[in-house]
Amino acid sequence: MASAASVSPEVEALDAPRVEDERDDLEGPEFEVEPLPPGAEGGVCLGSRGELHATRLRIDHLTRQQRGKPRAAAEGEASHASALYHPSLLEGPSEGLQPMREELEAKRRSLLVQEAQQLSKEKEAWGKSERNRLLRVRRSTHLQKEHGLRHQKLVEDARKNHRVAVMFLKASLGRVQEQERQRERAAMEHVQRRMDAVLALKHSITANRETLRKFQAWGQAKARQAAQRAQAEKQVIQARGGDAFKQLYHHRRRQELEAQKRAFEEKQRLRKHEIVSRLLKEEAEESRRRPPSPPAEAPAPPSLRAKTWEYLADLSEGRTPQAVGPEEEDDSSPLEHTRLITSTSSESMQGDPRTLRSPSWDHQTLAEPEIAGLWNKGYKSQQGPKEDVDWKPVRGTKMEKDILARTMEQLREGIIHKQVVSGREFKGCPFNSKPKLIHFKDFDIGKVYKKKMTLINATYTINYCKLEGVDEHLRDFVSILFDPPGPMSAGMSCEVLVTFKPMVEKDLEGHIWFLAQTGRFSVPLKCSIKKCSLSLDKELINFGSYVVGETASRVITLSNVGALGTGFRVQLASEPCELEMGPSVLQVSSMFTYDERSMLEKVFPADSDQRVVGPEPYLTEQDQMRSPESEDVVTILHMFSNEDQMEIMLGEVTEGYIGPFSSIKVPVIFSPVTPGTVQSHFQVTFKNQQCPTLHFHVTGVAVDVPVWVPESIVDLKICMFDRLYQDTIQVHTRSKAALRLKFEVCKELRGHMELLPETGYIQALSSYSVQLKFLPRHSLPEDAGKYFDRESRILEAPLTIRVADQVKPVEFTVHATVTTSDLELCPLEVDFGYCTIYEAIRTQISVCNLSLLPQEFGFVGVPKFVDIQPNDGFGTILPLETLELDLIFQPTKAKEYNFELVCKSEINRCFKMTCRAVAVHPPLQLSHYQVKFAATALYDMSVASLYVINSHLSMNSLTHSVPRIGSEDTCPVGPTSFQFLLPPDSPITISPSVGTVLPGKRCLVQVAFRPVLSTEVIRQQAFQTQSKDRDVKLHRETTNPRRDRRQLSMSLLRMHSREHLSQEHPAQDSAHPAHPPKQQELKFSPEEYQAARATLARTFQGRFDRIVVPCVVASGDIQDQKGTEPLSFSPHNTLFLELWCPAVAPSIIVASDKGNTISNFGDVAVGHRVSKKVSIQNISSEDMSLDFSVLNPNGPFHLLNPMDMLPAGETQDLVLSFAPLESTLAQETLDIITKRGTLTLTLVGTGVASMITCSIAGDVLNMGYVIARESVSSIFKLQNNSSLPIQFSVRLASLSSSRQEELQRLPRFLTSRAHRTQIVGTQNHNGQSVFSVVPVAGILDPGATQDFTVTFSPDHESLYFSDRLQVLLFDKKVSQDMLLRGAAREHMMFVEGGDPLDVPVESLTTIPSSSPERREEPEELKPILVTLDYLQLDTDTPPPPATRELQVGCIRTTQLSAKKTVEFSLDSLAALQHKGFTIEPSKGSVERGQTRTLNISWVPPADFDPDHPLMTSALLQLRGDVKETYKVFFLAQVLAGP
Repeated sequence: MASAASVSPEVEALDAPRVEDERDDLEGPEFEVEPLPPGAEGGVCLGSRGELHATRLRIDHLTRQQRGKPRAAAEGEASHASALYHPSLLEGPSEGLQPMREELEAKRRSLLVQEAQQLSKEKEAWGKSERNRLLRVRRSTHLQKEHGLRHQKLVEDARKNHRVAVMFLKASLGRVQEQERQRERAAMEHVQRRMDAVLALKHSITANRETLRKFQAWGQAKARQAAQRAQAEKQVIQARGGDAFKQLYHHRRRQELEAQKRAFEEKQRLRKHEIVSRLLKEEAEESRRRPPSPPAEAPAPPSLRAKTWEYLADLSEGRTPQAVGPEEEDDSSPLEHTRLITSTSSESMQGDPRTLRSPSWDHQTLAEPEIAGLWNKGYKSQQGPKEDVDWKPVRGTKMEKDILARTMEQLREGIIHKQVVSGREFKGCPFNSKPKLIHFKDFDIGKVYKKKMTLINATYTINYCKLEGVDEHLRDFVSILFDPPGPMSAGMSCEVLVTFKPMVEKDLEGHIWFLAQTGRFSVPLKCSIKKCSLSLDKELINFGSYVVGETASRVITLSNVGALGTGFRVQLASEPCELEMGPSVLQVSSMFTYDERSMLEKVFPADSDQRVVGPEPYLTEQDQMRSPESEDVVTILHMFSNEDQMEIMLGEVTEGYIGPFSSIKVPVIFSPVTPGTVQSHFQVTFKNQQCPTLHFHVTGVAVDVPVWVPESIVDLKICMFDRLYQDTIQVHTRSKAALRLKFEVCKELRGHMELLPETGYIQALSSYSVQLKFLPRHSLPEDAGKYFDRESRILEAPLTIRVADQVKPVEFTVHATVTTSDLELCPLEVDFGYCTIYEAIRTQISVCNLSLLPQEFGFVGVPKFVDIQPNDGFGTILPLETLELDLIFQPTKAKEYNFELVCKSEINRCFKMTCRAVAVHPPLQLSHYQVKFAATALYDMSVASLYVINSHLSMNSLTHSVPRIGSEDTCPVGPTSFQFLLPPDSPITISPSVGTVLPGKRCLVQVAFRPVLSTEVIRQQAFQTQSKDRDVKLHRETTNPRRDRRQLSMSLLRMHSREHLSQEHPAQDSAHPAHPPKQQELKFSPEEYQAARATLARTFQGRFDRIVVPCVVASGDIQDQKGTEPLSFSPHNTLFLELWCPAVAPSIIVASDKGNTISNFGDVAVGHRVSKKVSIQNISSEDMSLDFSVLNPNGPFHLLNPMDMLPAGETQDLVLSFAPLESTLAQETLDIITKRGTLTLTLVGTGVASMITCSIAGDVLNMGYVIARESVSSIFKLQNNSSLPIQFSVRLASLSSSRQEELQRLPRFLTSRAHRTQIVGTQNHNGQSVFSVVPVAGILDPGATQDFTVTFSPDHESLYFSDRLQVLLFDKKVSQDMLLRGAAREHMMFVEGGDPLDVPVESLTTIPSSSPERREEPEELKPILVTLDYLQLDTDTPPPPATRELQVGCIRTTQLSAKKTVEFSLDSLAALQHKGFTIEPSKGSVERGQTRTLNISWVPPADFDPDHPLMTSALLQLRGDVKETYKVFFLAQVLAGP
């Protein structure tokens, strides 16, 4: 019992924590629902249900276990009590039974209590688990709903994003495609431009060549005429006894002088134009830079340059110079003076050195040494002449000089050598000179000048320097003192002393020559004499406006920037002067500034080349050289008024001496005496004749009246009649008191012009404004009188301003061009005539603007049945312009129309036009009045349908519109007939063309358009082709030396008879010069006719015809009328049908057999199949889809390669086969159908008996490569499949009888590759045939087979052995035609492939040697050209590389050789791979009788230029019995398409 009691607490102790743990798990946080992924929701639900089910089973098991514990405990207690009871009974005491019972009862109660507690705990745990399950279910449901919503939102967003992406992708693809199209269009335009440029260049070159030939012929003819004239003149002079040579020489010299004079004048004219253009440009720039004047002040006066230009222009044209406005000019700034001095050329003038020469200067030396003691007498020089020694060049004979020159050249070649340091070669001058130029400036005769220069070694290493001397023309004046320093390191220097002793007064230039180790070099030397360089600081002095009595002074500066002084004199240019014509003074000196030269050229426009010279006594040496032009210039100079001399004069300084590098100021005084403009022209002359005369101009204005108008001319531009124009006139005063003004208009213009106010007061030193009103009336030409020019319509109205207490008024002029505002319509009356309501009539009218101003116009109030184009009758018309307008009238109902069209201008002026017309309502109408056919190919047909409608059912005009002509009676109701009148030779067919339509009915009419070529045009083309063939044949006959004399005489007889006929009918030939012969005289075969038709169809450029077919209408039934009584058709009821008929060339044509659409297979053996290719070409600009008609499936004709598409511009072959099943004539037609038309082919063939068959597939038997003087054989078989024996014979073309005639013709390689028909190639030198065949004749039994052995036996090396083998049946028909080919080599190796570089004809000039020693010698490099074309396609996929193949082979031979194989190798693989080439294999070996293929591929590298093909080469070496080297040239290019 103790053990049982002890077990029970342990069970309780073990079970209780387990239940608590289960409760803790259910209440723990791991039972909380977490959000799970969408795919795991189902798993979570299943897992939670499984856990709940397991928990429930566990709880039930625990409950049953707990219920079983009390019963087991009670049973144990009972057994224990009985065990205790029995001993107690045995023992007998009963006192201890009661406590035991109580104890058992207490234990039982405690067990019951524990059981109740355990049950309550289990129930509570089960409740918690149930609540957790429900919570999990709710949370999983909520998560499922949220996930579904989230998934739906994601799907919607994805769809929306997909739609947006598709939209953007479409837009991007559209942009990319548009860019591609633009690039393609640009490329096509570029190609077209290049083609046009090439064609234009070709035409230009042709035209230039033709022009050049004409000029050459003209020059030669002119030279011959000149030579003839010279010979004639020479003969005349000799006949007179004169010296012909002398006179001809003087004549040529005079012509040369005249040509030089003309060239000089042209040059001066061009210079004058250039100077004037530059002056205008500078004036425009100056006007742009000038700041605008303030409005309150007077307008800025014109610039000095502008006034000078105006004055000189007036003076040169002979007009009186106009008054210049008041302006005060200050002295020129120092900057302008400096500019003038610096712009003066130091070489333009030279002084007289004899006046400045002094004996004391002969021994004066101005040069000083840089280092003291360097020039002492103790310093010895080893080279160069001494100063006191007269150095003279060595004189000798020409032979001695030549010997000396050759000796020096040999010495220099031995001395000079290249200098290379660190791999760099020195190039350039070995020594640098400092200074770079030795310049003795402004020297005097007799003095000695010395200068030093430093030579610096500029090479990379040690160098030497040696003095060679100076130029020959300087040796008398220049001496060099130079001590050779010996070897000089890089950067070291040495000094050279140059002494110059002038003995002649002229400029000298030359070089000092040195010899270095790397070559010769020189230092430039220049000696210049003293010169004068004179200039004025200004060319125009403008005093401006001064009142009479005042005095003003200005200063002009004469500057000399040269080293030579001269005497000068300033005087008026009106004094007598002359112009020098010597060549030394013809050109304007460079000391003149740009403005001065332009001024002189403006004053003297005709003789701008000549120079003005002062009237000094020492300048009169050129008096005898005067010309009429110089007299004209003197006359122009005398035009200056002598009265101006009193008002403009010079100051005290008028003449003197100007020293070197100095300046002198010359005063100019202006003292006005009378009002007006005063001008004077002064000139500065110099004693030195080499100094040109300088000119300057002085102007001033003397003003007496204080009141003036700035603008003396008021320009109102162009004005119209009856329009008001206004302007403001400013009046200024310089008076210091107020003045009373009165404004007056001439009495002739007072009705058209007025000034307001008429009277006013102007304050002191101010301005006054007056209003000008101008209203021109139509009476202005009569009222204005002399002030108005009727031709130019210009009005010049004088206006006057009268000032109080002043006698002289102020006058100014008003200019205006008065024009009308009329518009002229032409015609004023328009009659449209009769017009149906179903058509429109167009006529042209013109609108002319009679005004000088552009006007806007428009037709207003236009009726609905009238249209005016363009722009609906509105627009702008330019002055005096005439515009053509289209007036379109389209009535809406039948009546008589009378209306007016009104055209209004922009100033509201009206111009009217009267129009009238009669509208017709015909009794019939068409459903379509215009038919536009689609583009129809030649010999194709397009059909359109329309209806003729009779809608006239009632005579009641109140309910609907009834047929009538204008306002006439209504047409009767009833059957109405119609008839279409087609023009002759029209490609239009109308069915039916005549008919009757009952009231309320309609008639169907079909209009067919079938464009064809006229028979006359085809016959003309055939005649031209026949004439060309005849001419070519005649030319061949005349050029062939062995032509038949009889045929020649017949052709000459035909030509003679043709000329005789043309002479007999000259009038007919002149009346029809371009017409071909009559049709009955032209006879052509059907083949020629068909070829001419195909040629015209191919070259057809398209045609557009606009055909108007009238349809006449008459009342009544056409069937009721008698044959001789036509219906009465009214011309006003005529309907018109307009047809647009575009004809185009056929899209598909036959390109083979001269365009013949008939394919004749000829005679074919029954059971045999003969194929024939018919080339069809798509000549349209788009791809064509093809459909073919069905041929007879049981017939002999078959189309072997039907195609679906024919690209544009391409030609493809249709393979047609003819397999006759019986001996009969067969014929069928094949239609090639496209969307643009149908091409019909006619197939013809004849079936004959069967023929023999050959064992060789194809018509070429290639014998391969053979060693020269060896042979190889091949066998083929012929089998007779017929039931009859066949007699055969074999022929070789090289043994034919016509072989000798072919050898007499020109070589075939002179013709193009496509036209070469030569079959027999190179033959043996020994006279034997290179090919032989056995047997050559025999009989082939039915079903039998005959073997033929062909032997190839060459006796020398060649690659072009060929012959033709023909098998003839019954000596008539060729059954087999086989081409035999072979090649022979001296050695065992060969290379095959590449592009052909020579002609397939062997030259007989050199026969190769066949000796063994010669064969073992290596040969030279043999070229091989490999061309690779890389096709650049417009696709996304990359194009394949360009590929070619070369075959390297080894010939099988019976000769003994050390090597059994041929080895080959290709070098420069890296360079080829760098340029995109890939060659596999690059090296290897070939066994005898075998070949190896070299695969060559090329892809353009990244830096490849498509416009320049790639050219490279590599060496291919073959090693066999000998070594051969081939030079392979690779030519690669990129093509835009196939």
